[in-house]
Amino acid sequence: RNSSKPHANGNDSKKFKGDIRGPGVPSRVIHVRKLPNDINEAEVISLGLPFGAVTNLLMLKAKNQAFIEMNSEDAAQTMVGYYSTMTPVIRNHPIYIQFSNHKELKTDNSPNQRAQAALQAVSASQATGLDAAVAPSPVLRVVVENLFYPVTLDVLHQIFSKFGTVLRIITFTKNNQFQALLQYPDGLTAQHSKLSLDGQNIYNACCTLRISFSKLTSLNVKYNNDKSRDYTRPDLPTGDSQPAMEHPAMTAAFTPGIISASPYAGATHAFPPPFTIQQAGLTVPALPGALASLSLPGAARLGFHPLPAGHCVLLVSNLNPEVRITPHCLFILFGVYGDVMRVKILFNKKENALVQMSDSTQAQLAMSHLNGQRLHGKPLRITLSKHTSVQLPREGHEDQGLTKDYSSSPLHRFKKPGSKNYSNIFPPSATLHLSNIPPSVVEDDLKMLFGSSGAMVKAFKFFQKDHKMALIQMGSVEEAIESLIEFHNHDLGENHHLRVSFSKSSI
Repeated sequence: RNSSKPHANGNDSKKFKGDIRGPGVPSRVIHVRKLPNDINEAEVISLGLPFGAVTNLLMLKAKNQAFIEMNSEDAAQTMVGYYSTMTPVIRNHPIYIQFSNHKELKTDNSPNQRAQAALQAVSASQATGLDAAVAPSPVLRVVVENLFYPVTLDVLHQIFSKFGTVLRIITFTKNNQFQALLQYPDGLTAQHSKLSLDGQNIYNACCTLRISFSKLTSLNVKYNNDKSRDYTRPDLPTGDSQPAMEHPAMTAAFTPGIISASPYAGATHAFPPPFTIQQAGLTVPALPGALASLSLPGAARLGFHPLPAGHCVLLVSNLNPEVRITPHCLFILFGVYGDVMRVKILFNKKENALVQMSDSTQAQLAMSHLNGQRLHGKPLRITLSKHTSVQLPREGHEDQGLTKDYSSSPLHRFKKPGSKNYSNIFPPSATLHLSNIPPSVVEDDLKMLFGSSGAMVKAFKFFQKDHKMALIQMGSVEEAIESLIEFHNHDLGENHHLRVSFSKSSI
């Protein structure tokens, strides 16, 4: 076989060598590497679906590789461009994507039946869905059916922001149904989100999402309250908002369990954290930008793979060995997403570290938000460690301060059950939220402080009503991450220690 077209036949993996090379000349065939062992055809196809029709597939399971043929070179270019900024993750594995040397996949007379069956199932479902040639609207219409528990604007924001930045949400009740309009920056993100979430249950066996594209291309939000919100304009007035839901279940003092690590004690049903228990309705995928497994007919819903309970140690690799990264740096950064119990920087491999979170939900949150983010010029690689806890050095054994126990640290953000920090968990962004600012500290003081490490301060804004809080925009997400590590808990005098977190707003 010297043909330049690999044959889409499952038995060819021995004869066919994969393309191990740089991201070359555009082609509608895309080479996918580093796939997990138990991957299925549908999951691989789902990587291409948001960008256009997938016309052929070749799986090389023995090599953990695959080739996806898109219906056009444009669709393939969009796909490779998108994934160059957002590494896709399937089952906690980062997947690598590049153009193939091959211009098309030639199908043998004896095609790989499973790949062809998966493609047929997808084209059948796509025929009833969206024409890939038509740019979808960035605005989604969301109807929540079977509303057994209240669904709030914040719950919707938490779910939908897993797929991209949510700009605006308006919620309303129509025909006795709770509905929402939700705007993303672009139609591609909206399409990706719709593909992954349509038909899912927020809670077990109830609150089903029905998602369609709106005819609107933009939303106009007048008030920021529990019915509507414009995340790009924190300065909007609240208006006279009614309680978000007049719903009998509200009396059960119910707190949604989508992110919260421990179910609220007052709830009539204790919802297990969905990251750890498959049955808890919608389980959010492992990464912003992660594409969920595609559900073929017969699958009840998208098969996200949550962490097994008890797995709370993360292996952090690709740290920059030329910069002294201490356990404290990782404690502060990972502490944005959960309470860090212990950190160990590996003695012989300083670019690797173990971070032990207080539970597996928090480990999943930290991994989903921080994997692929840059720290001191290198993207962090975060996976689940096989260790179930981080061992402290035995007494009398000096480890140069590379292992630290933080279990009794006063800096944990999530110690209090129902802490409002749970509702302020956002992906790393260039804009930081500052709080606990003493009255004597003015804008210039904070700009000088954040510029003192060599980072660029692009904008600054105190909150109108409350000068204890402010937003500060750094030159990049990476600068914001490093500034958060450096200045969270910084002593501003008058017994005030600065609190720093990532903001969902921009200035």
